[in-house]
Amino acid sequence: MRNLAILGSTGSIGANTLEVVRESGGELRIWSLAAGWNIERLSSQIVEFRPELVSVATEEMAERLERRLAEADAPKPRIVYGAAGNLAAATSDAVDTVVSAAVGVAGLEATYEAVRLGKRVALANKEVLVAAGELVMAAAQRSRALLLPVDSEHNGMHQCLRGAERRQEVSRLILTASGGPFRRTPVEALAGVTPADALRHPTWNMGRRITINSATLMNKGFEVIEACRLFGFRPDQVEVVIHPQSTVHAMIEFQDGSVIAQLGVTDMKMPIQYALYYPERRPCPQSRKLDWKTVRQWDFEPPDREKFPALGLAYRALESGGSAGCTLNAADEVAVEAFLNGRISFPAMAEVVAATLATVPVEQFRSIEHVLAVDQASRRRAGQLVAEIAAQRVPAGAGYQRLEKQWG
Repeated sequence: MRNLAILGSTGSIGANTLEVVRESGGELRIWSLAAGWNIERLSSQIVEFRPELVSVATEEMAERLERRLAEADAPKPRIVYGAAGNLAAATSDAVDTVVSAAVGVAGLEATYEAVRLGKRVALANKEVLVAAGELVMAAAQRSRALLLPVDSEHNGMHQCLRGAERRQEVSRLILTASGGPFRRTPVEALAGVTPADALRHPTWNMGRRITINSATLMNKGFEVIEACRLFGFRPDQVEVVIHPQSTVHAMIEFQDGSVIAQLGVTDMKMPIQYALYYPERRPCPQSRKLDWKTVRQWDFEPPDREKFPALGLAYRALESGGSAGCTLNAADEVAVEAFLNGRISFPAMAEVVAATLATVPVEQFRSIEHVLAVDQASRRRAGQLVAEIAAQRVPAGAGYQRLEKQWG
C-alpha cells in the first residue's frame, strides 16, 4: 500500500487524483490532504478518505474546519495550517508519495522538502520547476527522489523518452499547445478581449490562472522551462507546436529525423495514474480511450510569437537562468490577477512581465528562502507596474524596450 499526500486536494488535479485512489482497490491510501479555502469540498474528502492529517490556508480556516467536522460527527484528523501545515503534510515519515498540485508558489517549500527527503513526487505544480528548478533538480539528484510529471505534455514526453535507449540520440523535444481561444483572433483585436473571453478554453477544464496562461501561451512557456529542467535538454532543443485537437501531447525527434509521439484523450486521470504507479502500467477504468473508428483530422502549426509574446519571454528567462524564472512566474501571477480584475488589458499582461524581468536583478539561488524572497520582490515590482499601466503612465511596448536594453 502506498501512502499519499496531496497538496492541493480540492483543485482539479487533486480531485482527479482522488478518483484514481477510489479505483486502486486499496493499493493507494490518503495519509494527508492539503487545501486552501474550500472547506466544504475538503470536509467531504475527509469523510470519504479519512486522512491522518489535513492542512488548510490559515488558522481561522483550521478552526472553521474543526467546527464543521465536529457538527457533522465526521472523522477528526490532525488539523494544521499555512506553510508549516503543508510541510507537515508532505514530509511525514508515513508518506512515500506526494502529489504536488497546489496552485502557485504555495506548494514550493513543501515539494522541495519532499524531494530533498527522497520521496516520490507526482508533479503537477509548474511553479516548482519554473521558479526554483535548479535547486529542486539538484536536490533530486542528491536524494535520488523520483520526480514524475503529471502535466499531460511532460507526462507524454516522459513516456516517449522511455523508448529512447540512448538519450544522446534524441535531438528535439516537441510540446503541443491547443493555441487557446484566440488562435484565430487578429492581434489588433486582443486589446478588447475580456476575462470571460479568455476563460473559454477550447479543450481543457482548468483553474482560472492556468486557463488565462493558456490563452497567452505563457503556460506553454512555463512548460518549456519545465521540460528543460526535468529532462536535461537545452532551450534550443525544445520546440512548441500548435495542435488544436490536443490529442498528441508530446513528441521526441531523433537525430535521424524519426519522431515518436504520445497520444491520448484529454483526461488527466491517465497521467496521474502513470505517475503514481510508475514504472508499472495499470488499466485506467476512469479514463476514456481514443476511438480509432471515428474519422478525424489533426492539425499542426507554429505559434505566432508576435501575437503571443509571453512564449518568447519564457525562453528569455530560461536562457538567462538563475532567478529569472522565479521573477517570470511571480510577475505573471500578478499580471493575470490584474487582468481578471479588469485593471489591465490582455496584451498588457506580457508587458508587465517583460518590464518586471527587465527591472528585477537576476540572482543565483542559495536556498528556498532566497527563492521566496525574490518571489516577493518580483511581485511588488509587478504590482507597481500594473498600477503604472492602469494609470496609463507607461507607453505601449516600454516593457519590451527595457528588457531588450537590459538583456540585449
